[in-house]
Amino acid sequence: MQNDALLVSRAALLGDRKAFSRLVEAYQSPIRRFLFNLTGGDEELSKDLAQDTFVKAWLNIGQFRAAAKFSTWLYRIAYNTFYDYARVKASTSLSNRTLSVVETPGNGTDYKSAPTIDFNIDFLQTLKILKEDERTVMLLFYMEDQTVEKISKIMNCPANTIKSHLHRGKEKISKYFK
Repeated sequence: MQNDALLVSRAALLGDRKAFSRLVEAYQSPIRRFLFNLTGGDEELSKDLAQDTFVKAWLNIGQFRAAAKFSTWLYRIAYNTFYDYARVKASTSLSNRTLSVVETPGNGTDYKSAPTIDFNIDFLQTLKILKEDERTVMLLFYMEDQTVEKISKIMNCPANTIKSHLHRGKEKISKYFK
């Protein structure tokens, strides 16, 4: 967005924290959602990783070059932040973690929202059948409405590789639901 360019310029050149805060407000929800899905639904972890993403963005805002949109640059930071975390925690692989929602009386579970909880668990479990790159591409394409070209920049991969990940991811999910 044109407004992003102005805010980024103010933050980078003048150290304007208010301008950067407006960028955080604009992108906090999409970045958290992206990380939430990458972490398999771990809300606290996704919040921590989002915070790390914005800290890194603030510390490196002077390195932003308008060769890509600010949002693409920010998703790239979020993507790298997640994979840095995943590499450090390789012994407890995120792809092998299981989700558990305990629904016992008195634990605060709202049974009226159980279908939503079930859908979210099914969706998150479905994402776990994908390889990490396929999962990331699927999330960016379908959940974040990013184009293949933008995903290519975020993941630093050729567009044809992104298309292949997208194709394989769709096939795996289709087979899973059949």
